[in-house]
Amino acid sequence: MQERSERTRRRLLFAGAEMFHRNGYANATLGEIAGAAGVTKGALYFHFASKDELADAVQQWGCGLLHEAVRGLREAGDSPLQALIGTTHWLARTLHEDPAIPASFRITKECAGQQPAVVDFHGAWLSVVYRLLRMARDAGELAGFSGGVDEVGGSAGVGVPDGVGTSALVGTSHGSAEAEGSGGAEGSGGAEGSGGAEGPGAAEGSVAAGSGGAGGRWEGAEALVAAAVCGIEVLSGTGLSYRELKGKVAALWGLLLPSLVGEARAGEYRTGGEEGAADERCLEAAGFMASGGQAVSFGSCR
Repeated sequence: MQERSERTRRRLLFAGAEMFHRNGYANATLGEIAGAAGVTKGALYFHFASKDELADAVQQWGCGLLHEAVRGLREAGDSPLQALIGTTHWLARTLHEDPAIPASFRITKECAGQQPAVVDFHGAWLSVVYRLLRMARDAGELAGFSGGVDEVGGSAGVGVPDGVGTSALVGTSHGSAEAEGSGGAEGSGGAEGSGGAEGPGAAEGSVAAGSGGAGGRWEGAEALVAAAVCGIEVLSGTGLSYRELKGKVAALWGLLLPSLVGEARAGEYRTGGEEGAADERCLEAAGFMASGGQAVSFGSCR
């Protein structure tokens, strides 16, 4: 009985993601979602009391996929910057292959300012980008930047789901535990748990280290990378095929890397993304199989 109930919930999540992605939050109806999942509205209400609750669960699913994808890249041995590159390619692929990701972006945009606030997937995505970039800086990967230029600013900001530290999203392997700081464990009430995401507010905080010099240059680097990678989701909505979008992501990093690591070291990084087994491992780690979506992992989004 429990297994059947879980299967029904997974079908509803998948159908909800499809409908939110295709029709938008306002236009997607619970009746259509129940029909697409092949269940009655009564069965839907057994699992989700409202459309808000279902939309929140879809975004939790998206956060779980993001969390596991980044953790998989880090555990595979990728440096923070290489993991960031890999995560942008993961985003390009999942925007085409997994309805939870484009649905999560759309729900966040359409429900902005709603009270009570829904999960902010866009903020969670930015948090991962900022954290991996800062880890790359602290690891000495970025030319002309050293750790701590924005320590005065702390980790203020907005955007991640309540209770989700960015340490949960990027993992703590390969020395990243030190980069997270003593209070970075998820749910522990540390720097990330208390301040929310490292979104645009974090970039503003970093200026406290100095409006010019290293502090100003670091703010510029953060803004450049954040703006560039956020454009991937925008480009995916213009009708580009995955192959075309993948090529644009590779070209993007071809332009960004020389300014981040220097011309001499830019060739050390894989900018073209990875196919096949690497992609399948990310899906398996996230608990969602492309062949049918039999499993969903919510990771540590709450």
